[in-house]
Amino acid sequence: MSIKKASAKSRQAKSKGSKSVTSEQGVDSVLRSNDIVAMQGRASDELVGKIPYNSLKKREHGHANAVVPPPGVTAQPDSSALTASTLTESAMTAKTGGAARLGSNATVESLDRVRVDASEQPLTTNQGVPVSDNQNSLKAGLRGPSLLEDFILREKVTHFDHERIPERVVHARGSAAHGYFEAYGALRKYTRAAPFAEKGKITPVFARFSTVAGERGSKDTARDARGFAVKLYTDEGNWDLVGNNIPVFFIQDAMKFPDLVHAIKPEPHHGMPQAGSAHDTFWDFVSLMPESTHMLMWVMSDRGIPRSYRMMQGFGVHTFRLVNEQGESVFCKFHWKPLLGTHSLVWDEAVKIAGADPDFHRRDLWEAIESGEFPEWELGLQIFTEEEAESFSFDVLDSTKLIPEEMVPLTPVGRMVLNRNPDNFFAETEQVAFCTAHIIPGIDFSNDPLLAGRIHSYVDTQITRLGGANFHELPINTPLAPVQNNQRDGIHRQSLNRGRVAYEPNSLAGGCPFQAGTAGFVSFPENNTEDKVRGKPAKFAEHYAQATLFFNSQTAVEKAHIAAAFRFELSKVEVPAIRERMLSSLVNVSTELAAEVAAGLGMQVPAAMPKAIADAEPAEISVSPALSLTALPGERGIRTRQIAVLVEDGVHHAALADLHLALTNAGAVVHFVGPRVGLFTGSGEEIIEANKSLENAPGVLFDALVLPDGAEAVKALGSNIDTLDCIKDQFRHGKTILALGAGQALLEMAGIAAARDKVPGILLATGTDMIEIAPVFIEAIAAHRHPSRECDQPGK
Repeated sequence: MSIKKASAKSRQAKSKGSKSVTSEQGVDSVLRSNDIVAMQGRASDELVGKIPYNSLKKREHGHANAVVPPPGVTAQPDSSALTASTLTESAMTAKTGGAARLGSNATVESLDRVRVDASEQPLTTNQGVPVSDNQNSLKAGLRGPSLLEDFILREKVTHFDHERIPERVVHARGSAAHGYFEAYGALRKYTRAAPFAEKGKITPVFARFSTVAGERGSKDTARDARGFAVKLYTDEGNWDLVGNNIPVFFIQDAMKFPDLVHAIKPEPHHGMPQAGSAHDTFWDFVSLMPESTHMLMWVMSDRGIPRSYRMMQGFGVHTFRLVNEQGESVFCKFHWKPLLGTHSLVWDEAVKIAGADPDFHRRDLWEAIESGEFPEWELGLQIFTEEEAESFSFDVLDSTKLIPEEMVPLTPVGRMVLNRNPDNFFAETEQVAFCTAHIIPGIDFSNDPLLAGRIHSYVDTQITRLGGANFHELPINTPLAPVQNNQRDGIHRQSLNRGRVAYEPNSLAGGCPFQAGTAGFVSFPENNTEDKVRGKPAKFAEHYAQATLFFNSQTAVEKAHIAAAFRFELSKVEVPAIRERMLSSLVNVSTELAAEVAAGLGMQVPAAMPKAIADAEPAEISVSPALSLTALPGERGIRTRQIAVLVEDGVHHAALADLHLALTNAGAVVHFVGPRVGLFTGSGEEIIEANKSLENAPGVLFDALVLPDGAEAVKALGSNIDTLDCIKDQFRHGKTILALGAGQALLEMAGIAAARDKVPGILLATGTDMIEIAPVFIEAIAAHRHPSRECDQPGK
């Protein structure tokens, strides 16, 4: 079975599972959520119930029990899936292999060799010694001192004391998944790179998404660029395509990277703010580095607060080379486009989500994959020659510039599907080492000075984080391609190399391993006769044209969001001179933008900042629709959308049951949300189970809202302030709201009388016409949000 077919089969299995839940509801009349977490919890309930309490607790005390400790109590699960890390463990690639064998430790070559399961196995030390008592340290008598000889205690505590490793300096907080890349066709005309060798070729991948500035314990929804890194385990070694969700960067030369990071990180005198750029040191730096302006426009736009990792683009940022079998080269830029389209949060929503669920993006990715809704991206290449690059008004070696798609269209070359969650976050997501230096034959670097610094920096930082030069031998980092070289020793060395030869050339090992010659990686022989100097090319001096292009390419709503973001960030700057300097830079981007930001700061628009170049080449285009998030709406539908249905005692059950079925069949995830979790009784004595509460799951966590029918339920819900806050947030953030029958009164209670005037995304229906209203509701949710409502908020 191909991986592509397996994905389809997984979707069919999910659909069948949904039907079984529905039939179960018919048996016990309990209407339950189809949320995968709730379903897993119900499935595990019987297993957990087999151990109602710790029956060994009474035997932890007294001398007799101390000398004859009991064996542990176990319970046999009805299915091995109940004890799995992930429901997707059967999704296989050549790298991941299959599920862990029960009761095995295969560390002694896909990742199967290091998967461990403890079913029916006794507890041991790291040396394999069975542990008789894991409750008490060794003492000289029951009330005597603990003994130094207790090697079991020492091993356990010592390991615990050393469980943390240094976090990444940037991109510390992230989430990752396994999957595969499938090529649409051969690209031999341009490159000999293994993933593009033939149509349908499958290459295993491990992709990690991350925020940039925040530390490991920060929030997911901070305004920030996002990392988009993909490790491809190719036939000719690992290729790491390490990029971001934004195609440009703040600086042009790696010499400034430490300065940028020091400026955006918490200020060193008091360690604040965390995961935020709204402070003096950052804006002091970027206002003195006008080359950052283009990147600032992207980060201050809705791109800086994506709805989901599954709904953001990825870019390689730099210009790379493609090299074919004949040694011919072209330039290339890499683009990942999500099948679900590009969607974002709004700022108020992002801030509230950060408090309600700091793991919002990480949870979204995990649960989508667990549910069989595998995210997918299409890889497109912008391919152009050096001669074409010379004719551009900008320099393709400048990482603060992009190539508009109108100038060089994208060539779709393949797709990436993420279909398996990691078994262990630390061993895989935290220990994976991405390095821009990891390229393969057919891919080569350009002379981008920022890329040059990254080639060194990424390898260097992994040595510090992962304990030495052998970080490539950690299982998640090992290639599928054969590894044969003369590198030896070093901390954490895993390989047991046969023989006594560790050098080349040699004869004692028959000359092996031998250099591959033209079959191996050959750097493109670029001709370079220029002087050795410190400086930048003349075209690097133009800092504003593409920032203006970006702003002019946004919709009116997107422009308003950019202005609001600049106002918020600069209002947090305590030094007025820094605000004024940044405003003077924005004047060069757009007088409209500068005026809106200045008005919000109570300042006059200053004179424009002097430019580094007076006579820049005119830009090729003034508007590029592809730069707006709205240019990529993605698949039209509501698969994986999170729908909140409010419930209380007295709710009309039949309409909600019909709506639940329609939404489930459309692929949405339905949550019944009450003032508390647990069971509620409908007006006809039916039972509905709320898997979330208005306290633990506020309205900002959902994509749409259903207000139920039933006078008794509406009265109870209307007296709850959390209900009204939920409705107000859903309305304020442009979400779709469906009010059924008496539930329409809840809109007025929340101050949304305007909803009766056909406000976009507000649907009113009786509690009986689900056949007519369900398709309309689904279509409205598919729009993601209704931005025209931003000017029609309660109280405005």
